[in-house]
Amino acid sequence: MRGRFFAIAAVLATSVVFAACGDDDEGGGGGGSADSGEAAKGKVGVILPDAASSDRWETADRKFLGEAFEAAGVEYDIQNANGDKAKFSTIAGQMINGGVTVLMLVNLDSPSAATVIKKARDQGIPAIDYDRLTLGGGADYYVSFDNVAVGTTIGEGLVQCMQDGGNDSGPVALLNGSPTDNNATLFKQGYEGAITDAGYEIAADQAVPDWDNTKAGTIFEQMYTKANGNFVGVAAANDGLGGAVAAVLKRNGDTEKVPTTGQDATAEGLQRVLLGSQCMTVYKAIKKEADAAADLAIALTKGDQAGADGLASGSVEDTETGEQVKSVLLEPQGITPESVKDVVADGFVAADDICTTAALKKACSENGVE
Repeated sequence: MRGRFFAIAAVLATSVVFAACGDDDEGGGGGGSADSGEAAKGKVGVILPDAASSDRWETADRKFLGEAFEAAGVEYDIQNANGDKAKFSTIAGQMINGGVTVLMLVNLDSPSAATVIKKARDQGIPAIDYDRLTLGGGADYYVSFDNVAVGTTIGEGLVQCMQDGGNDSGPVALLNGSPTDNNATLFKQGYEGAITDAGYEIAADQAVPDWDNTKAGTIFEQMYTKANGNFVGVAAANDGLGGAVAAVLKRNGDTEKVPTTGQDATAEGLQRVLLGSQCMTVYKAIKKEADAAADLAIALTKGDQAGADGLASGSVEDTETGEQVKSVLLEPQGITPESVKDVVADGFVAADDICTTAALKKACSENGVE
C-alpha cells in the first residue's frame, strides 16, 4: 500500500485554548486566554499573498486565522495582496500606520517582503513569516511545514507510483514552483533527492513563474514535446501544476503511463488522485499551521515574548543571512486514493465537494470517502 511511504502529520506539542469574538476582516477587541486570563492588548495584521496560486489562502487560511483570533478576543485585519507586490506594500503600510502590534505575512517574494518586515521592526512591531520564509527579511518568527519533508513526501510518492507501474528507473521531469518562492526551492530539494536516490534520472527541470497554472501547462507541453513524451514520471510541486501536467498527459494518451504528483490536497487534486490521473498529493493540515501562527501572534499581543519563544521551539536557517529564525515546523501527510478519507475526516474538504460525478462517487465509495 503506497500510504506506508508517507509520514503522518505530527506537530504542536503545546497549544492554548482561547475564547471570544470578532468579525471577518477587522476583528473585535477584548478577551483573554484561558490559561493565563491576560487580555490581549494589540491588533494583528495578516497579509495573504494571492487567491490564484492556491485556493487555500482564502478558503482555509483566512478562515482558520480569523476563527483563532476571534476565539482569543484579539482584534485583527486580514487582507490579500492578490499577487501584486505594490498592493502588498500598500497594505503593510496601512497596517503599520493603523496600529497593528504584530504583523504576519506570506511573501510574494523575499525582496519586497524584506522591505515590509524592516518597516515593521523599525516601528517595534514583531513580524511572523507565515508559510514562506522571507530570505534576508529578519522576521522574528517563522511558522510553516517542514518544506523539505513536503518535497520528500512528493518524491517518495512518485517513486512508489513509478515502481507500481513497472518502472524502476528512467527519465523523470520536474515541474517546480515559483523561482521567487523559497518554499519551492525546499520542495524541489526534497523531491529531487528522493527521486535521484531511488535511481531515476532527471531529464527535464523547469520552474513555473508565480505558480501560474496556465504558464505551467505551456511549460510542461514544451518539456513533453522536446522529450517526445519520454518520461516515466513527473514531479509537480502542487495540485495546480499537477492539474496542468495531467491535462497534457490526457491529451497525449499518457495518463496511465506517466504518473504525476501534487500538493495541497485541493478538491480538484483529490479528485484526480481518486480517478488515477494524479498519483498522489500532500495534505498539510492548514488549521494546525494557522493555529500555531495565531498562538504566536496572540502571545505577542499580550507582550508574552517568553511564551511565543516557547511555542517556536525549532529553528530554520535564513540562507541569505546565515541567521537562525525561531520556528514552528509541522509535518505533512502523503495522500493516495486510500487515504483521501483522512483529509475529509479532518474537515479540510467535504465529501460533497469531491464526489461530484458518477465516476467519482464510485471511487469515493471504494475508498471510504463519505
